Amino acid sequence: MTLPETATQPALDTLRRVFGYDAFRGNQRDIIEQVVSGGDALVLMPTGGGKSLCYQIPALVRPGTGVVVSPLIALMQDQVDALTALGVRAGFLNSTQDFGQRHAVEEAFLAGELDLLYLAPERLKVESTLRLLDRGKISLFAIDEAHCVAQWGHDFRPDYLELSRLHERWPAVPRIALTATATGATRKEIAHRLNLDDARHFVSSFDRPNIQYRIVAKNRPEQQLLELLTTEHKGDAGIVYCLSRASTERTAQFLSDNGIEALPYHAGLDARTRARNQARFLREDGLVVVATIAFGMGIDKPDVRFVAHLDLPKSVEGYYQETGRAGRDGQPSTAWLAYGLQDVVQQRKMIATSEGDDAHRRRLGTHLDAMLALCETVECRRVQLLNYFGQEASPCGNCDTCLSPPEAWDGTIAAQKVLSAVFRLDRERRQKFGVGHIVDILLGRQTAKIQQFGHDSLTVFGVGTEHAEPVWRGVIRQLLAQGLLTVEGDHGTLVLTDASSEVLARKREVRLRQEPKRAAKTSRPKAPQQELSPETQPVFDKLRSWRAATAKEQGVPAYVIFHDATLRQIASEGPTTLAELGTINGVGENKLAKFGQQVLDTLAE
Repeated sequence: MTLPETATQPALDTLRRVFGYDAFRGNQRDIIEQVVSGGDALVLMPTGGGKSLCYQIPALVRPGTGVVVSPLIALMQDQVDALTALGVRAGFLNSTQDFGQRHAVEEAFLAGELDLLYLAPERLKVESTLRLLDRGKISLFAIDEAHCVAQWGHDFRPDYLELSRLHERWPAVPRIALTATATGATRKEIAHRLNLDDARHFVSSFDRPNIQYRIVAKNRPEQQLLELLTTEHKGDAGIVYCLSRASTERTAQFLSDNGIEALPYHAGLDARTRARNQARFLREDGLVVVATIAFGMGIDKPDVRFVAHLDLPKSVEGYYQETGRAGRDGQPSTAWLAYGLQDVVQQRKMIATSEGDDAHRRRLGTHLDAMLALCETVECRRVQLLNYFGQEASPCGNCDTCLSPPEAWDGTIAAQKVLSAVFRLDRERRQKFGVGHIVDILLGRQTAKIQQFGHDSLTVFGVGTEHAEPVWRGVIRQLLAQGLLTVEGDHGTLVLTDASSEVLARKREVRLRQEPKRAAKTSRPKAPQQELSPETQPVFDKLRSWRAATAKEQGVPAYVIFHDATLRQIASEGPTTLAELGTINGVGENKLAKFGQQVLDTLAE
């Protein structure tokens, strides 16, 4: 139900006065109306879509303090700094504070002097925190990164399970749970676990049209990454994801050795080093962070121009969440993934040997199957990605399969040859081998191992000379992706599946993806305000220099002062008075008073 205009006016006034915007985006208005009126909400909105406003504005409009539950302890200071720059009274309570700091925040909360209070979920298990909240006035509870509550999601946090008790203890306080990624199954689980079954659900489009999705066949992936960064993203900020701590360190060193300033981030580093590297990434321009998936959730840096994966993500949810950290400002950005046979073998092996029951392994397998389908598709990547989240789409023209369409070929005979080789070894000789040995058999190579086991006497020995080794490896990769082969044991040996017999019995056709002979074009649609005129580019550069100096002086990330989009509009429109500057998107009252004259002075130069 939509509230009358008079009821939504305070929210719109707050948007203009505090945040400097004239209108809500997408379904922000409906979400804010729901919470301001005291209702519960479950919000799915892509990264960069403006989720934070959906609880920040109701917290400013409703009496009391908005309590934000967030798993991002390392970022709470930056979040509070960003709000403080807007004139919002914000604080946080977490384990990084000493007694005096915590006491000051608690007193401010009890005195009604905070608009927003950030808490880690584990603090709500502490009785003293619950008693503190009982003594103050709470306007709402916001549960950020709500997918952390879902076993079916990709960042499960047991502490989030306790949050269902919020409604029991404070039944009159509205709750809003927010996440950037959730399938229908995940959304249902979030609602159930947080006791939000009766909440209104708001699902925005998952499409991020400014992101170009590209998946390339692995071939010396570090060199491929280096080429991407030097040819397309020179001087850009970006995130590179690796599966292991060792590969994170190695890749960061490789990039640094090749002239790209890169910092590692993983759980094996001491807390001080992690915090320093994260702070540098947020505060400095053009840095690259090489990280495990522990990095990035809640990062508000708007100008991340690329996210690269050197290893296969475990799920589409995880992939979407991680790639979504690129291009929060709406400008063209790249999501790049290097993917190969060993990724599939490794992931299948990890699932087969993982702890947990059969249902858990099936769940992991379902996640991986969806990710493999995205990698192997010959259709538009964006269509496949959005379909996974239950949204229909048309081919985007801005992904590698649209720009350089791959061909599909009838790989049935090739598949039968591979499966026959695995069958002969397993059923006739009770032997199991990995990918390399199977390829050697098909190509008729007289290796020491083949001679040792007498495999040159197999009927399949040398039957695959019509294809080169890379083709056979691609065939095996796709058979693994389609569930026609699987791996077992620590050594990743190949074994048949129940579906293999259909192919061997000629009852099933196997269509395979043929890699395009040329790389996808990297041209991409122009985003609004992407290009500045030759006259305004120097003005924009001057404004960025002023912003960098101001941010350094205040010890905050540059985007806390102003986003690039705001500086672009200032450079283009050239305001000469504070009143004119106040009409620019992103210039609220507090920032106008604090920085307005400095901006005008910079323009006057």
